[in-house]
Amino acid sequence: MNTNPGGGELGQQQAASGPIVPKTAAEALRPEAGTPPPKRSRASRSQVVVFMNFVISMVMLMVLAAGAALYFGKQAFNEPGPSAAGDTFLVKPNTPVQDIAEQLERRELISDARIFRLGVRAYGNDSVLKPGEYEIKPRASMRDIMELLKSGKSVMYSLTIPEGLTVEQALQRVAQEDTLSGDMPQTVPPEGSLATDTLRFTRGYSRQQIVDKLLADQKKLVEEVWQRRAPDLPLANIDDFVTLASIVEKETGKGDERSRVAAVFLNRLAKGMRLQSDPTIIYGLFGGKGKPADRPIYQSDIDKQTPYNTYLINGLPPTPIANPGRAALEAVANPSKTDDLYFVADGTGGHVFASTLEEHNQNVARYRALQKKQADDAAKAGAKVEGQTDAPADSGDADGDAGAAQ
Repeated sequence: MNTNPGGGELGQQQAASGPIVPKTAAEALRPEAGTPPPKRSRASRSQVVVFMNFVISMVMLMVLAAGAALYFGKQAFNEPGPSAAGDTFLVKPNTPVQDIAEQLERRELISDARIFRLGVRAYGNDSVLKPGEYEIKPRASMRDIMELLKSGKSVMYSLTIPEGLTVEQALQRVAQEDTLSGDMPQTVPPEGSLATDTLRFTRGYSRQQIVDKLLADQKKLVEEVWQRRAPDLPLANIDDFVTLASIVEKETGKGDERSRVAAVFLNRLAKGMRLQSDPTIIYGLFGGKGKPADRPIYQSDIDKQTPYNTYLINGLPPTPIANPGRAALEAVANPSKTDDLYFVADGTGGHVFASTLEEHNQNVARYRALQKKQADDAAKAGAKVEGQTDAPADSGDADGDAGAAQ
């Protein structure tokens, strides 16, 4: 047994550390000093290292700033726009995105032109925005506007050329359409050569383009219907076909009787009878300008010699008297199978037909009686006709035409 108190391990530790010095309670609770930091190396104090640390810090700040800008920019690009009412916006051909953005901002359709420009670029749409006139909806976002301009869905306008207008009257409508651009054609197309249709177009479409389309559409239609005509029509050529169709167009506006009116005229041509159509009198007197609405046909007009007055000339007039529509062309190409040679207005907007002069005269007598009754009723109601020096001709249809009266 080792009885030496200093001979053991504990004794050795005590000997190594020296004598034990008693501490007060305050000294025992006081923290001891920690290990001192190592001295900075010369490399860490290098200017290159300091600069690189600065650069890294700045890059991180820039990344954070770019992220924040991207986030808030995307929010602004997608949020509702400033315009409460919306508006139309015109993009001209070859307009750069920057100009489009600035125009949208000036019009207060977007809040920030720069965000719009950067947003369009971010989506890869710099070169795909299409020219046209667009309807911007209220509160449309920048993204909504970008998608609209990308789609090319422009505001569409329409121009209607009704059946029965002359070429001159149709061209007046084209000239007065202010959404069209450019001048009118210098050469007036032939009578009857324009389609009767409703055309749809975008702002900036030219007047020449409209007229060219009307010409092309009518040519195609006429040739198509002419190819399907009934055999043995008493018409020399396609020009006569259009001329007679224009007369039928002016004689009646009722679809269910066009083919019967066409049959009357074709039957008369086959028998060598004069057509005696009031619309041809009107065209001979007033040409492409048309008859004033308040101007009746007088009895003396029937006796006026013009190249178009089918009361005085044999066969067809030299040209059409209006632009015929598809229904009138179809009626002449495939008329009703009847022996009718006459028709007169029935007083209700249509006509009554007859195959003999005797029957026709009875129809005329009934129509005149109806006219007289209407005139008497108007006189009783206080209607007056002033300044009329020549009696109006007997009307043969609802438009005041004499029709095939003989």
